[in-house]
Amino acid sequence: MFFVAFIVWCLLNWVPDWQHLIIGGFVSAFVAFMVGDLFITRPHVLMHPLRYWYFFVYYLPMFLWECFKANLDVAYRVLHPRLPIYPGIVKVRTKLTTDTALTFLANSITLTPGTMSVDIDKDNSILYIHWIDVKTKDVESATRIIVDRFEKVLKKIFD
Repeated sequence: MFFVAFIVWCLLNWVPDWQHLIIGGFVSAFVAFMVGDLFITRPHVLMHPLRYWYFFVYYLPMFLWECFKANLDVAYRVLHPRLPIYPGIVKVRTKLTTDTALTFLANSITLTPGTMSVDIDKDNSILYIHWIDVKTKDVESATRIIVDRFEKVLKKIFD
């Protein structure tokens, strides 16, 4: 956390003199001390280059494609004269275990138009999702439709 804060400090100041570097070191140490345990609990795991490869080559294009498809779907529903929606909250299961992976999954679902993460039950590995057009209330089917596409790649990155 210290190194990330220090790099951000240096980029924001952009003055490479020793006074700024010393103050940046103190500020970065303070920030790392105060909020370091609020972030990733296993940062060494995320430093592996293969995880970045999975993120940029597999996850990001897949996420952008899913967002594109969901945008078209929501636009169709909004512009349709009869507004064909069947909103509701569904329960889905996940195999992800770490806080970071669950956060990424919940945010991926929320950022995809038509779905929004409402709650996470970490103890039972369950997410509650508001869905603009509920196709099924069956937990396994809803999991397959909403979660599986993100979960496979996120498991390789974070678990």
